[in-house]
This record gives sequence, structure tokens and C-alpha cells, in this order.
Amino acid sequence: MQEKNIVIKFFAPVMDTSINALMNAIDQKMREGISKFTILISSPGGSVFHGLSAYNYLKGIPAEITTHNFGSVDSIGIVLYCAGKKRLCVPQARFLLHGVSIAFRQNENLEEKQLEERLKGLRMDIENIAKVISANTNKSIDEITAAMLERTALNPQQAQQWGLVHQIVSELFPTDREVISIHFQQSPHP
Repeated sequence: MQEKNIVIKFFAPVMDTSINALMNAIDQKMREGISKFTILISSPGGSVFHGLSAYNYLKGIPAEITTHNFGSVDSIGIVLYCAGKKRLCVPQARFLLHGVSIAFRQNENLEEKQLEERLKGLRMDIENIAKVISANTNKSIDEITAAMLERTALNPQQAQQWGLVHQIVSELFPTDREVISIHFQQSPHP
């Protein structure tokens, strides 16, 4: 008898509500004895904090994780995608790497030390993202950082050459799989 594999469709930005929903769904199924998950991902990216946290969580739990890009995996979504021990991609997908930005509130005043602190945090985010992607591809940290700064888009074949994608396949999952959907819209910024 084959062990049950749960499919989670993550069609959302990477943010607190979507990542909490993902981790809660996995926690619930693990309590039910499930240890194999396929996470279908199509995401515009989002929060570096939540993306790195989800990556570390998925890599650290006693479960077999497969990730599958079914559309577009952008920005910090690539870090989430890298959590898969096996990484799949549909033929008509893309991956977008780019640098990290900081949002400032309107009329926000910062002293020199506060600006330095933000810049240090920004540089650390870029370094951590590059480390994760490098650890899951055949590219160096410097190559990943340069690709981020150049705003690099990869098609499935290019991503496979990088070692990011293991296999390009159209089929997402067999008909007998339980599917959990996680989809949120990002709230507009004020």
C-alpha cells in the first residue's frame, strides 16, 4: 500500500496569513500521520521573513516535501520552492529573481544609525536568500546575488540547467489526491 500524499495548492503571496495557513495545514496532516506533501506553488513573492521561516520549517520537519511550480514563482517564492526535496515545474512557467527592497512609511524620519540598520538588514536578507538558492542549485552565492541584482527571469529549461528544477512535467497530481487550497489576495498598501 502506497503512503498517502497530500497536495497543497499555494496560490498566494508569501505573507503571514498564507504561510501560517500552509504550516497549520501541514501540522494538522502530520498529526493525522501524513508525512508526504506536494506543494503546488504559484506566487508573486512577498515577505522575506515569512519565506525564509517557511523554508526552514519545511526543510526541518520529518516529512517528504515535493514542490511544483504551476505558474510563476517569483522573488521569495523561489526560497519557498527550494524547500522541496524534489522540485517539479510545468512547461509554461517562470521563476523571477530580484533584489530586496525596503518600504518606508510616508513622511518617515530616520536617523543615520536607523538607516544603517535597515541597510544591514537588507544586505542580510539578500545574503540569506542567495545562500538558500545556492544550496539548492549548482550556482554559487555570488552568481545568485548577481542574478538577483540583474532581475533574472528563468524559463523551466533554464531553471533546470541551474539545478533549481529537477523535472519538467505537466501533470500536477493523480486524481485520488486530497487537495488543500491556500489562496489569499495581498491587501493593497495604504
